Amino acid sequence: MSAPSKLPPFDPADPLGIDALLDPEDLAIRDTVRSWAADRVLPHIADWYERGELPGIRELARELGSIGALGMSLTGYGCAGATAVQYGLACLELEAADSGIRSLVSVQGSLAMYAIWKFGSEEQKQRWLPSMAEGSTIGCFGLTEPDHGSDPAGMRTYAKRDGTDWVLTGRKMWITNGSVAGVAVVWAQTDDGIRGFVVPADAPGFSAPEIKHKWSLRASVTSELVLDEVRLPADAVLPGGTGLRGPLSCLSHARYGIVWGAMGAARASFESALDYARTREQFGKPIGGFQLTQAKLADMALELHKGILLAHHLGRRMDAGTLRPEQVSFGKLNNVREAIEICRTSRTILGANGISLEYPVMRHVTNLESVLTYEGTVEMHQLVLGKALTGLDAFR
Repeated sequence: MSAPSKLPPFDPADPLGIDALLDPEDLAIRDTVRSWAADRVLPHIADWYERGELPGIRELARELGSIGALGMSLTGYGCAGATAVQYGLACLELEAADSGIRSLVSVQGSLAMYAIWKFGSEEQKQRWLPSMAEGSTIGCFGLTEPDHGSDPAGMRTYAKRDGTDWVLTGRKMWITNGSVAGVAVVWAQTDDGIRGFVVPADAPGFSAPEIKHKWSLRASVTSELVLDEVRLPADAVLPGGTGLRGPLSCLSHARYGIVWGAMGAARASFESALDYARTREQFGKPIGGFQLTQAKLADMALELHKGILLAHHLGRRMDAGTLRPEQVSFGKLNNVREAIEICRTSRTILGANGISLEYPVMRHVTNLESVLTYEGTVEMHQLVLGKALTGLDAFR
């Protein structure tokens, strides 16, 4: 009988050994994004957040393009052609820095670029995707309206025919990247149902005023889109996107990235709490030596790494072409909800220091309050799963 192999040491940063599921290319991509975020975001993010701005966003976009992070799971047209798991790992590392940075990448790649890649004409793809992949053109995605969030079928933005042209009128709200975008993918009602349109930002009648006074996603550009009789040529319409199937499939692709990204925010908060618990002394010893603090850390580690395992599983299903929208709802509902709880518990370990921007915890908490409700609220994902489980539609 051969002697048993020596067990690897327990790694507090990877207690389940999830890294063993990743191949060298996965790890290289993860490390590249982590290094970029550590160098370009983490030294500045507290200041950006406090000021409520993301300075140099165009330069950041070009840098993200240079490391292949924009539209990275798409193929052709200058895109990296990465796997779904690799894209997820990138989202985790970006959101570990800040949700606003991950949102920039997610909206660019999983919404605006994906819509053009999936539903656009070859001419539209050739015109827009290469510059968007390199980050020289920033895109945004106009679906949500001031009075229609969870019910996009009720949108009021309308596109009417005028000869061979289209004329768009309406408003979109809470649009990431809107004020800095060179192109917008806008969804509108038409006489033939909901259609998607590629709208250059310099089109007459198009404007994108920035939304101020946010207490969440402060290091992110959030805007309103105003379409005042924007005239577009016939070839501005996305030929493959008719009905809600188009925008909802884009949202499903973006929600997948959130499944990973939320765990990045949770990891950053957990690591901050763990480090603090090891060094902060009360009653003569580090607070990490007290039973109640260890119970908090153990429970947070459980949910954090279960969430990463869930994200990894969904990524493998996406790579295999077997990932269903209901499974994406499963991941988004669980991981964002657990991430918020991890951040809040981390804050209790840090005590009063937890509300300071010297630490990342409160910033992640407030960011995740937006992540919890955008691209599908808790209630909407519960109803998606409820319908899948029972076969009964409770949306109406």
